[in-house]
Amino acid sequence: MDRVATIAAIVDQHAEDAAFLWLRRRREIDGPILDETDIGRIDQRLDANIEGLMAAGKAGWEAAQARFTDYAEPGELFALGTLALRWGDADLIEVAVAAAESLGEAGLSSLSAAVARTPREKLRPLVAQWLDARDALQRCLGLSALWHHRVDPGPRLHDLAVDSDARVRSRAIRLAGALKRCDLVPAALAGLDGETSKERLTAALACCLLGETRSAHLVVDKIVLTEPGLAEAAIEIRLLTTATKAGKDWLQKHLEQPALRGVATASVGLLGDPAVMPWLIEKMREPNLVVAAGAALRDLFEVDFGDTDLFVVDPALLGKDFAHLDDTSLPVADRVEAWWDEGRGARNHRHFRSMRLLRLNALRAALATSDARLADWRVTRRFPAWM
Repeated sequence: MDRVATIAAIVDQHAEDAAFLWLRRRREIDGPILDETDIGRIDQRLDANIEGLMAAGKAGWEAAQARFTDYAEPGELFALGTLALRWGDADLIEVAVAAAESLGEAGLSSLSAAVARTPREKLRPLVAQWLDARDALQRCLGLSALWHHRVDPGPRLHDLAVDSDARVRSRAIRLAGALKRCDLVPAALAGLDGETSKERLTAALACCLLGETRSAHLVVDKIVLTEPGLAEAAIEIRLLTTATKAGKDWLQKHLEQPALRGVATASVGLLGDPAVMPWLIEKMREPNLVVAAGAALRDLFEVDFGDTDLFVVDPALLGKDFAHLDDTSLPVADRVEAWWDEGRGARNHRHFRSMRLLRLNALRAALATSDARLADWRVTRRFPAWM
């Protein structure tokens, strides 16, 4: 890392934009709005700012570090970590790891994202060191590198799956499920009794990927009923791993429970049955269910609804009963009804798969075949921003 001539304002702008663009990417990467090309355009802009910081040498690092000092937030940490890893400087990496520790789980997530954007050859000398570290956060980083790059560490994964730290165990079991490491089924089953609900849910998905669906369902069903913050993710796992008829019956029972009606309605699209549309349109007329109904609509059809007028960003346009809602995109029941009656869905629209649909399809493919690993659905397509 050399000291080169730079313009301070431009270097500072690179640091600010890198943090902002990564936060936007994180918000949309598994969401229902953007597809792989949209994310690819964000990636191009993000990479351009990272490259600008790297080209600035020492001034680029100082700008990223100064910004993190002023705003100790995940986006700023991502920029700091990415620079340290791409330069491969042990001292800078130590600074980034210490910064991650200061932010807790959010810091680990940000540094994991920096690992994801670092080429394998840059990570290779670090991963073994991280996996053997006494510090649990570093072991988590090693597992993040293996996860993002879909690398099997062999027998070492067994030790990590029974690690003393819950964060390490959970990441190891997640990787075991994705890689279809059937030799780690006992560890995944043990994870169903993990310390936290989040750890148990991660283990449940891994168990499903490893063919232990029945045991996983007992845990998933309990989480749906007792953990509101995880109910949506748990319902998703349940429906993806349940036969269609049984899944409909299971979901219907939860639609009848007031506390679960919203998340259950949002999950209707996972069943893939357009026959639900008349019912779904009626739910769009209810202020407490309109957001959920819109989410289900996006799951049902491979349509870029941004090219239609079916959603609005101003809740007041739906009437005074909806004006208090703060969701940025809400379906208009009358317009959706007309769209459905005229064309019965996606027939007259270009094929579109959001990042959320890509993730769901990757899960379905891995669940359908015993030896099919979970694909990386976050691979993006990069085109110039004007295309």
